[in-house]
Amino acid sequence: MKKVKVFAPASIGNVAIGFDFLGLALEQPGDELTITEGDKPGIVIQEIIGDNGKLSKDVLKNTASFAAHRLLQHLGQSEVPVKLTLHKKMAMGTGLGSSAASAVAGVYGMNEYLGSPLSKKELLPFAVEAEQMADGAFHADNVAPSLLGGLVFVRPEKSLNHICLPMPWDLSIVMVFPHMQILTSESRAVLKKEIDLKSFITQGCNIMQCTSALYTGDLEQFRDGFKDLIIEPQRAHLIPDFYDIRDIAEKNECIGYSISGAGPSLFALFDQEESAKNYLSQVESYFESNQKKADCFISKVNNQGAKRID
Repeated sequence: MKKVKVFAPASIGNVAIGFDFLGLALEQPGDELTITEGDKPGIVIQEIIGDNGKLSKDVLKNTASFAAHRLLQHLGQSEVPVKLTLHKKMAMGTGLGSSAASAVAGVYGMNEYLGSPLSKKELLPFAVEAEQMADGAFHADNVAPSLLGGLVFVRPEKSLNHICLPMPWDLSIVMVFPHMQILTSESRAVLKKEIDLKSFITQGCNIMQCTSALYTGDLEQFRDGFKDLIIEPQRAHLIPDFYDIRDIAEKNECIGYSISGAGPSLFALFDQEESAKNYLSQVESYFESNQKKADCFISKVNNQGAKRID
């Protein structure tokens, strides 16, 4: 029996200075999808593992199957008989692009199953469409890095024009997921429709400075510019421990710190692995001493994106 198994990684959306247009792929965690030959025409979701019964098995309501379905429609092969088994290896509602990883796994896996008729870049619209079906917003800052890998700039427009940016440093990324939930709708609802001119100018300078540093390899320029003056200050209050955790990150000389996606996950970048480990240990102690729970781990940048694992 024909069988294809793929992995699509978690990702950091917004990446501090890039609200809705900048994303970064992580080595872990991620989603796994297995595709096998079906018994009848079309897609059937055979099993979903690790979702605690939260995800729909309706092909048109699940991001993995919907993305695969749209690809088959595009190729004129809607009747191809396949079964999907989705293994969620990351929690939902964490700000790590869970629905995006499923969408990427679905479209990338189906493309592999069909013999790779399209390139990765050509698969991007189908994954974005599935992500939009899930949260109602058109953005690709999670989907693009999960599919393509690395640090990706992508316009939140139908064109999906994107640039895979260089990452000249071997950074360690420490992820902290406080055990709480923030709905994307709630996180977007707190954002103001207008910003003041000074913040707009300074944020634009930060974006340009960080972009330049990525190409020149100037880490200190990147550190100096990696500050969000617009979105982060409006959302920080949704995460009670945000400022305490930031203080710990700064004391360990992090390169940058901010909210991952809509939250509540927080990320900190380090160029020294020892500093990352010290930060991780101190954050774990902080939550334990305050009788709170959080999942914490260290990851590197995933430069490959979605891949076959069978």
